[in-house]
Parts: sequence; C-alpha cells; structure tokens
Amino acid sequence: MDGKKIVFLDTDEQHSKALCTMLEAKQYHAVPMRSLDSIRGYIQKSSCLAVILDVDNESVDNRSIRQLTVNFPEVYFFAMSQHRYNPEFKESMSYHVYACLNKPVDMDEMFYWLRCIEKNDVKSQDDQG
Repeated sequence: MDGKKIVFLDTDEQHSKALCTMLEAKQYHAVPMRSLDSIRGYIQKSSCLAVILDVDNESVDNRSIRQLTVNFPEVYFFAMSQHRYNPEFKESMSYHVYACLNKPVDMDEMFYWLRCIEKNDVKSQDDQG
C-alpha cells in the first residue's frame, strides 16, 4: 500500500475525518497533516501517490506550492478549497497543481483523478520497461 498513500492538509477536522474514512474504504492510506512542514518532512522520507493541500489554510501560498512541486516532482499535488475561484493561486493552479477539488470534496471526482494518476503511472512504467 506504500504507493497508495494520500497525504493531505485540511483545516476542517470533520472534513478531514470524512476524507480519511472514504480514502481508507477505497484501499488508500490516508495521512492527515496539520502543517506544510509536516508534509515536506513526510514526503522526504516516505513515498506517496498524491498530496491534497487545503489552500484556504493561511500557510499555503503560490510559493509554497511551487517549492513542493519542484522538490517532489514524482508526487501529484491537488488543491482543495471552499471557494470556486482563488485568483491569488492563479500561477499554482496553472502550472503546479494536478487538479482542484471543491470542499466538501466530491468523492467520485477525487477517486476519478486518483484512478487517472494510477493509470498514468502504470503507463509510464510500461513505457520504461
């Protein structure tokens, strides 16, 4: 299950618990984090499939997203927000984020994106071998 870890930063504790429950039900290992530093430290030591960042958290900005995606290019990054449009994240959304999810997260949409990532990873491995 090492490759199916989903790390996420979520400011809403109830939403975080619901996200964990849904991910675990679909055989993903949910790893909730409370800070960007925790996420950085975790993904340096352990592989994961994706990171979901709550961009409503005041510690998340364009620069932090860009640094994470540059430092960990093998990880897929998602943005998650209550707001449909975040103009302050225009650069990140355009260049560094794989997909944007609305809060509360539509689980069907999230699992669709995760399946796309897994299919892409399998295809990439086939191309290399």
